[in-house]
Amino acid sequence: MVFDISLSFLSISFFCVLSSSTLVLSLPLSLVQRYINVRYENVFFTKFSDRFAMGRAIGTMKTKEFVKHKGTIKSIQGEDGDIIDCVDIYQQPAFSHPLLKNHTIQMKPSSIPGGVKVNSIKEKLFQGWHKSGQCPEATIPIRRSQEDEHPRPRAIHFKPSTTQLNHSFAAYHKNHEYATVYINGDNFYGARSSINIWKPTVSYDGEISIAQIWVVAGPDEQLNTMEAGWNVYSDDQKTRFFIYWTSDGYHETGCYNVECSGFVQTNNEFAIGSSIEAVSSYDSNQYDIGITIYKNNANWWLQVEDQLIGYWPQSIFTYLASGATTLDWGGEIYNSKPGGSHTKTQMGSGHFPDEGYGRASYFRNIQYMDSTGNFRDAEDMGLILYVTNPSCYNIDVQNDKNYFGNGTHVYFGGPGYSEDKCP
Repeated sequence: MVFDISLSFLSISFFCVLSSSTLVLSLPLSLVQRYINVRYENVFFTKFSDRFAMGRAIGTMKTKEFVKHKGTIKSIQGEDGDIIDCVDIYQQPAFSHPLLKNHTIQMKPSSIPGGVKVNSIKEKLFQGWHKSGQCPEATIPIRRSQEDEHPRPRAIHFKPSTTQLNHSFAAYHKNHEYATVYINGDNFYGARSSINIWKPTVSYDGEISIAQIWVVAGPDEQLNTMEAGWNVYSDDQKTRFFIYWTSDGYHETGCYNVECSGFVQTNNEFAIGSSIEAVSSYDSNQYDIGITIYKNNANWWLQVEDQLIGYWPQSIFTYLASGATTLDWGGEIYNSKPGGSHTKTQMGSGHFPDEGYGRASYFRNIQYMDSTGNFRDAEDMGLILYVTNPSCYNIDVQNDKNYFGNGTHVYFGGPGYSEDKCP
């Protein structure tokens, strides 16, 4: 049997001849070893800017190897299939960054912003792998990811109304849809909200659904962002907590989670990138996850619920070294638009904001941190709505005290494709 497999990221094509006992590939041995015992049909790789997504593969496919992280003390196999490596905290990926070679780990901030609670007793947050074990002190849990797990479309901060769009940035943005609220200002020092957790349908290969907070500064080509929230990719259809950062407009720097140098993790109970066990159901139980990002001295700290997770050192940034100028809260999807049409990839719960609590996904208690170190209601700065296609996905600002108490909240989301409204 002969198959034509094009690997655009290697800029080569080759033929695979497969018999009952032999696999012949005209590739270097190091690449052949990664693809042994594979049967493909209609396999392709599609390039999205500097990322790639793999097309449909059927039959039996051996997953690319999961490489144990450097400095692993022990490994834990979770019930959900995730493998967690407990890595020596001083050997985590962050310290391969050239600016962090002699970095001294800060285990906690020097002060806590007003209104933020930190619990010294570490709780097991939303993640099922804890049922199979725990990481020792002086280690951090890192989920093993596949070699090609995040060479795919990722969250991109973009607002044509506030930026001069150039061709390269437009290419990054293509096929992304947004339903967000944001504020602009001279200097913000933090953002926070609790994000309703769902598992939306992501219907087509390479697509993604995201709910997140963006902390942003700088012009398009040199954009600095810190991002945190949950996402669902088409490949495993699991809701996962994620973080992301870039300091050059998504070109060369930054990555998801702790897959590259940059973010310094201090918590030994929370595996960034692992699946979230508790997800909401329509007209039933609702779950959310509190995310706080704030600047303390030379670091931008990430907190989930009342647990400190770690920080982005300000030294890895340029514009965010001093403060943020834009904060966003909301949803994003990547839609591959086969045949020029939307797919049924959902945002949030997959339902529009007007359905309200228990049906539409929400952000509650949306706040920013000011120069005094206190969190304030974001509505005080005048929230601006940004929606790319309200017939497919939308967002609505609420002051729904019946469910959320005081503060500003939004419902967001949508079902994607419909023949009459979202073709």
